[in-house]
Amino acid sequence: MAATDTTQTTQFSDKLTSVLSREFSDFQQLLTCRQLTAGASQETYRVVYASEQGEQTLALRRAQPGSENESSVGGISLTAEAQLMRLAGEKGIPSPKILYQLQAKDELGSGFFMSWLDGETMGHRINRKDEFAKVRSSLARRCGEILGQIHSIDWRAEKLEDVLEVTDTRAQIEQTWSHYKALNVPVPMIDYTARWLLDNLPENSRTTLVHSDFRNGNLMVNSREIAAVLDWELAHIGDPIQDLGWLCVNSWRFGNRELPVGGFGTVKELLAGYQSETNIKVSEQDLKFWEVYGSFWWAVTTLIMAHTWRTGETPSLERPVIGRRSSEAQMDCVNLLIPGEYQLPQERAGLDHGTQLPMPAELLSGVGDFLKHTVAGQMQPRDQFLANVAANSLSIAQRELQYGAGLARSEHLRLTELLGNQEDLDQLRWCLVNRLREDLELDLPGLHEHLRLTVAGQLFIDQPKYSALNN
Repeated sequence: MAATDTTQTTQFSDKLTSVLSREFSDFQQLLTCRQLTAGASQETYRVVYASEQGEQTLALRRAQPGSENESSVGGISLTAEAQLMRLAGEKGIPSPKILYQLQAKDELGSGFFMSWLDGETMGHRINRKDEFAKVRSSLARRCGEILGQIHSIDWRAEKLEDVLEVTDTRAQIEQTWSHYKALNVPVPMIDYTARWLLDNLPENSRTTLVHSDFRNGNLMVNSREIAAVLDWELAHIGDPIQDLGWLCVNSWRFGNRELPVGGFGTVKELLAGYQSETNIKVSEQDLKFWEVYGSFWWAVTTLIMAHTWRTGETPSLERPVIGRRSSEAQMDCVNLLIPGEYQLPQERAGLDHGTQLPMPAELLSGVGDFLKHTVAGQMQPRDQFLANVAANSLSIAQRELQYGAGLARSEHLRLTELLGNQEDLDQLRWCLVNRLREDLELDLPGLHEHLRLTVAGQLFIDQPKYSALNN
């Protein structure tokens, strides 16, 4: 560890000790402080200290040093998030207890301490581990009940408009579409989906508090129940069905397409739980709209995350790989809006090497295997994760080398026939995007097939095992 890192760690520990000794009467000594997560703007720590009663464990959520205290994808402040979590607890919604909110004098930035709860937050484990088998059978209905509780909060009486954005559905779509346009990249399926959403707005929608990131992965689950609803940083005031649709988005089913609610339950169970709490019957048409919106939003948001890496705002190994996940969400939009047949490149048994060794794809394969099977096993959990991310990056590059040129040639031919233009591939992509942003008919002959084949091909390169390709 560099001297600068050691100094910063010591200073952080000293400041943390100062806050704990002043604000927690039973504090005796800081034992450990382990960082669990680090997003673009927020960090989470597990803090353990000694007291007369024994070891005490807290969770610390704070803004990264130098951040603007807001999420890179439009989140609320940590102060507002703490307020919402307090309110949720008061209303009987499973939530950690907020214990202390950081002040300027603490010199630790913006954030708060909350009670430590034991449970699982990893979606794939919740869906697959035997210890959650019993609770899984009731999770979808329970999610519906909790969302009903959240949406029943009187946001006007609580004056939540003072800390949260109040928005309508059209504005949300146009804002997300505008964020994508600002990236200046031509992704026709995103423009197609934006057009479809604007043409199919729900009628007679309500306006309530919306969690906006209620999904498998943001719920803490133990063997008995949902212990807590986490990560309120995207909350706003809007159409509540957004929360139900987001819970059904394929990205958060963790490979289990057979159970559309988080990969653990059925729509019938979810809506029954919601109706039992609100006495409101949600139409599957509205649910589908918000599932499409969720996939659309995630397709754009992943591109935004990649952009923050490209500009140097977030120098993270994970961000460029997350950017490649845009094709996953786009394929989910394809399957929801324009399903049909498509062909993928035939995977090759071995790497092409011609008459020379080693060729680029072989080099990438060798380094990736070394990272995943040798280096990762010698690291701590966080570094193991990053080593696997690095190996995944190399696998994407390897598939791009193997299949990218052929897929690009096919895409160019289709666009030439569809648009009647003789230009290079990037110009043709922009031509299609610009026409979609104007008045191109969404049922233009050949358009659906082109979009479906293009997105499927890109996803084959980015993540060939993603469940949306197994239709």
